[in-house]
Amino acid sequence: QVQLKESGGGLVQTGGSLRLSCAASGRTFGRWAMAWFRQAPGKERDFVASITWSGGATYYADSAKGRFTISRDNAKKTVYLQMNSLKPDDTAVYYCAVNEANRLMVPREDYNYWGQGTQVTVSS
Repeated sequence: QVQLKESGGGLVQTGGSLRLSCAASGRTFGRWAMAWFRQAPGKERDFVASITWSGGATYYADSAKGRFTISRDNAKKTVYLQMNSLKPDDTAVYYCAVNEANRLMVPREDYNYWGQGTQVTVSS
């Protein structure tokens, strides 16, 4: 079993920045792709960004391109999401997830493990 723990969320003003972290623990850290999703109240859980095990390839939702950067440190078993130029529309609970097949562009249902989420609130 894999446990994922997100951190770094909080309250920030429009235009501000936050850096989210997701630490993995449990069974041996495999060659997995990892991703960030987010879910606003009353909405679906939407894809934000993903990264392959090597970090050599990334994929972003249109809403994240140019503002968010996903990265990872496999030695620390941690994936990050640097979020800049935040907007009120970015307000959501942010979740990290693992895709054991190391694939970037897969449906939400193909992610094998999920964290509990961290709240990000952007005030106007």
